Amino acid sequence: MEGRNILFDIGPDFRQQMLREDVGHLDAILITHAHRDHVGGLDDIRSFNYVQHSKMNVYLNAEARHAIERDYHYIFEPHQYPGLPEADLHTVEAPFTAAGVEVTPVKAMHKDLPVLGFRIGTLAYITDANYMAPEEMAKLKGVKVLVINALRREKHFSHYSLPEALEVIETVAPERAYLTHMSHEMGLHAEVSATLPPHVELAYDGLRVEF
Repeated sequence: MEGRNILFDIGPDFRQQMLREDVGHLDAILITHAHRDHVGGLDDIRSFNYVQHSKMNVYLNAEARHAIERDYHYIFEPHQYPGLPEADLHTVEAPFTAAGVEVTPVKAMHKDLPVLGFRIGTLAYITDANYMAPEEMAKLKGVKVLVINALRREKHFSHYSLPEALEVIETVAPERAYLTHMSHEMGLHAEVSATLPPHVELAYDGLRVEF
């Protein structure tokens, strides 16, 4: 939706990303899971709290909520001092509305950890997953843009490998797909790109997608 800024996860380089992209306001954050590379920037929402004069709405599953309330306990303690980050956590399972935008959570597994992907309109974002049940995969049908993790070419115990991600893409059949959360073990960009179907690309920092 035009005029809305919704963030998928908030990693340790969150501040740098916001400055690079000149983001002046942030309406909501959707958390896939609470591993530190996905929530390590949460403390830096305080700048948006200050400018927007409001708490940040954060949407996540029960497992992520428990971890964030533990790791960032100072945000949620009853006696606070000025300048602390401020967040309202919303536990979600069914479709919900964030900043006026309809969002469908897609449940997946990151080995033994339940994680969430998210669908907004014709875009879906799945990361740090290595399994989705058929009924969850069905929620992705009809998307035009799919962003999905592919850690490396070889099989991994908690992330989709490149062949597994390509299987998901084939099943979902989006118009375009972008591979994310790749490690150095994936290989060089040009070499890997040459092996991909025409509608599948490797994502990169600063990539912009219209949907």
